[in-house]
Amino acid sequence: MRGAAILGLLLIFAGLGALAYPYITYTEKERVVDVGPIKIDKEETKHFPISQVAAVAALVVGLALVFAGNRSTA
Repeated sequence: MRGAAILGLLLIFAGLGALAYPYITYTEKERVVDVGPIKIDKEETKHFPISQVAAVAALVVGLALVFAGNRSTA
C-alpha cells in the first residue's frame, strides 16, 4: 500500500467514527468559591459537535485516496 491509500483508510475510519458519534462530550471543571478552607467546584458537561458534512467529505476523500492508491499499484 502506498501512503495515499493509508491516509485514505485513516480518513475513512475518521469519517465513519464522526458519523457514528456526532459530538464529543467533555467535562469542564471550574472553581466557583475559594475562601479559606472552603472550596466549591462546578463541573459542567459540554458537547463539541462534529459536522456531518465534514464526516461525509472525509469518507468520500478517503475512498478516493484508497482507489487512487490501489489503482497506481496495479
